[in-house]
Amino acid sequence: MDTSKFKDDIVFWDTLREKKFCFHSTWGLFSPSVIDEGSRLLINAMEIHPSDMVLDLGCGYGPIGIVAASLAPQGHVHMVDKDFVAVEFAKNNAALNYLKNCECYLSNGFSHIDPKRTFHVILSNPPSHMPKELLTTFFQDAKSHLKPGGKFYLVIAVRLKNYLKEALTEIFGNYEKLAVSKDYIVASATKM
Repeated sequence: MDTSKFKDDIVFWDTLREKKFCFHSTWGLFSPSVIDEGSRLLINAMEIHPSDMVLDLGCGYGPIGIVAASLAPQGHVHMVDKDFVAVEFAKNNAALNYLKNCECYLSNGFSHIDPKRTFHVILSNPPSHMPKELLTTFFQDAKSHLKPGGKFYLVIAVRLKNYLKEALTEIFGNYEKLAVSKDYIVASATKM
């Protein structure tokens, strides 16, 4: 078996929010050769203003954060992931798409994000196998890192829709279902 093809970057183009983007990825990263259905659903549902400060939590090779950066040309996007390979690809993809208003760095959840830093928007497509206890911790951390009126957007497996509604309502005091497909739901909560 010839394994040499697995050493080369995977390169593909996609049109997201009416803009064309180029992405480089590699085997071992989540959905390396196509924007997955959940991320696409989140990208289409998220509301980003031109000067927003945005956090893409668990950015992978960067599609969600890169689209957010293109929608916030006067803002700034932080893209974080616990996988150093993902972070390197996200950095390279931001540069490849001529985006200078974002930075990519390692962080296991919020562990390397300044506790005083707050955002207008936090975006996340967490792994579907993440335990509910850890998701709940992420939701609480997201609330503490949002500016008043800031929004937390996430996409999650539709089988977790009841948990998601209960957890966000308990933590934020509100919940809004924005989009749903056969497999995924996108919801948001606002910090009051």
